[in-house]
Amino acid sequence: MSDAPGRSHGRKSIRATLQPRDLLSETPELVSAWQARVVTLFPGAFPGILGESLTGKALQDGLWQLSPIDLRPFGEGRHRNVDDTPAGGGAGMVLRADVVSNALDLAMAGTPEDRSDWPLVYLSPRGRRFDQAMARRWSRAQGVTLLCGRFEGVDQRVLDAWQVEEVSLGDFVLTGGEIAAQAMLDAAVRLLPGVLGNAASTEEESHSNGLLEHPQYTRPADWAGRAIPEVLLSGNHAKIEAWRRAQSEALTQARRPDLWARHVADRDGD
Repeated sequence: MSDAPGRSHGRKSIRATLQPRDLLSETPELVSAWQARVVTLFPGAFPGILGESLTGKALQDGLWQLSPIDLRPFGEGRHRNVDDTPAGGGAGMVLRADVVSNALDLAMAGTPEDRSDWPLVYLSPRGRRFDQAMARRWSRAQGVTLLCGRFEGVDQRVLDAWQVEEVSLGDFVLTGGEIAAQAMLDAAVRLLPGVLGNAASTEEESHSNGLLEHPQYTRPADWAGRAIPEVLLSGNHAKIEAWRRAQSEALTQARRPDLWARHVADRDGD
């Protein structure tokens, strides 16, 4: 793994595209932008939903940069094979250690040695569950590299050699990591400075303070015989804040007892 090169001054620097040497070309990289590099067999899946709405506008405005890295050109032989049968037998195929490592050589080129400043993540159902705290941690780094698995997974040796962090979107199995990658990147990108018009909105939403978000209402004041709670129309901000807090606590206790137990433990420990 090579040492990270010094940063250049100005808005853009030039680096090779994240492709094998026979496909190299020079493309501009936004020096000040938060970087997301995604190693995948399906680079055409990106940006996907990330190219829409606020994340899409932020992408166009250069607040962050997305680099899908096609794993296939790193494959071996005439057919660019990226996988092989599991050692010891069993169903399915496993992504080869040498192929994935060659892709990571390029995907991690020029990144800080400190993984807290540039996480390297394999999207895996056996990993630690992704949460808001992790999204916040990623958003405060310079960037993140995500490895999307396929088939039966990735050869364990390359995960160990690269000290890859395994992260799961939830307790279920997807056909690959691409959907999970988009969800996690969306969660991190929206926390970057300038992406949301009102930064304060991230402070009140679900999971930001360990609780689920309170119910939201808007016009009309009466709809289908259902009225907005009177306290929200009172103009008394202290009462509104107390009502919202009580609603958040009640919802969390009823729907997510695990979060509620953690919240109570943190509260009582202060």
